[in-house]
Amino acid sequence: MDEKIIILDFGSQTTQLIGRRIRELNTYCEIVPYNKFPHGDKTVKGVILSGSPFSVNDEEAFKLDLSEIRKKYPVLGICYGAQLIAQSEGAFVSKADSREYGNTQLTASAKDDLFEDILNISTVWMSHGDTIANLPDNFQLTASTVDVEVAAYHIKGEPTWGVQFHPEVTHTEEGTKILSNFLNICGCKRNWTPASFVKSTVRNLKQELGNDKVILALSGGVDSSVTAVLLHKAIGENLTCVFVDHGLLRKNEFEDVLTDYEHLGLNVIGVNAKERFFKELAGVKDPEQKRKIIGKGFIDVFDAEAHKLEDIKWLAQGTIYPDIIESLSITGTVIKSHHNVGGLPEKMNLKLCEPLSLLFKDEVRQIGLELGMKPYLIHRHPFPGPGLGIRILGDITPEKVRIAQEADYIFISNLRSANLYDKVWQAGAILLPVQSVGVMGDERTYENTIALRAVTSTDAMTADWSQLPYEFLAKVSNEIINKVKGVNRVVYDISSKPPATIEWE
Repeated sequence: MDEKIIILDFGSQTTQLIGRRIRELNTYCEIVPYNKFPHGDKTVKGVILSGSPFSVNDEEAFKLDLSEIRKKYPVLGICYGAQLIAQSEGAFVSKADSREYGNTQLTASAKDDLFEDILNISTVWMSHGDTIANLPDNFQLTASTVDVEVAAYHIKGEPTWGVQFHPEVTHTEEGTKILSNFLNICGCKRNWTPASFVKSTVRNLKQELGNDKVILALSGGVDSSVTAVLLHKAIGENLTCVFVDHGLLRKNEFEDVLTDYEHLGLNVIGVNAKERFFKELAGVKDPEQKRKIIGKGFIDVFDAEAHKLEDIKWLAQGTIYPDIIESLSITGTVIKSHHNVGGLPEKMNLKLCEPLSLLFKDEVRQIGLELGMKPYLIHRHPFPGPGLGIRILGDITPEKVRIAQEADYIFISNLRSANLYDKVWQAGAILLPVQSVGVMGDERTYENTIALRAVTSTDAMTADWSQLPYEFLAKVSNEIINKVKGVNRVVYDISSKPPATIEWE
């Protein structure tokens, strides 16, 4: 990359969204903790300061010496970032009379490069409890709302701007245009495209890996599949993929995925390890313990297969950018261990190769399409690593897996036939540890309950339940009850995230 925008993360829940919007404008960007600015990096074209859960007046608030950045680069402060810049110049930031949250009307009050070709009045999205009460003399007020006088400003004589609203969220009508204007101010070329990524990454992989042999763990998901095709394009037969069936995949998935990979020309070893996993999971009900058993078992099986091969020097993983961001807090301490971040390389004594580690999920899909992969492979719903292990609440048995697989198969098949699959981010069937009375034929039954879960989302950070048609849900419910032995009741989960998670465990 010959140019980049740096986004300094002060802990906002929308920081990743800023990054995605910049990438959508064909400009490469990196999100780094607020105190980790890459001084000396000559490819940096501009800097964005994110929002924060803190008030700038809090003792524990994240602070930054802005003199190292201002005037050297164009700077855009968003919400907390705007308040921090203003406070550093002597502005008084005070608690607002009432917290402003949601949509409001923004009125431009001065001609400004950041608001070039933007309507004088437009809708913006606010989320703040503090407000900038006054502006220093060297600041120019550029926009206001009914409740907030200082909604945007520009520091005279330097390329520094602040906006109290959030241009990165879709609720801000002209948000993308504002960010685009900032990239124009930075002089960005806008040459970050899937084609350019594939070309440069394949070139770099050939250079880095040479004739070395690489092993990759495939899950059947988008990230690992795109990683495999990208590596295959770079090193061909020097890549070996391992696909482990832990017995908790979807119905027929092991066979279907292996067939798909054959069509892609990949060298794949399929390992049936069902019995091992069922044995180790027997009687275990705690969700976290189940995850750990499945994770460790996967590593052990993968490690055993790797040792059967000769001269393997690299481990490839389908790590993507959110995996890395979510695995570190903005202070650099680990707050969440991720299945793709750490673990295997140390155990296996291999060098790590992560060609997608700079990409968001939607970009990974674009890369897959650029590589010529079939759309149905690229647009598959996310599926958790532990598989049905966290969609069967309580202990795992082969019989419970059969029930969950059959119910899930009916649900997903109907989503596809009703042309609803691509309108849903993720869907699946959950087997509950709940039995209830029913009547089937003339017989009284006491059998299991299936919960159907379908959500809409853009990045899984937040999700809303999918409002699937009643007729569709009725059809799926009837089919599951009639065809899946052991089920006499079907319910639909209408919880959103937050507070509920997408998966039940």
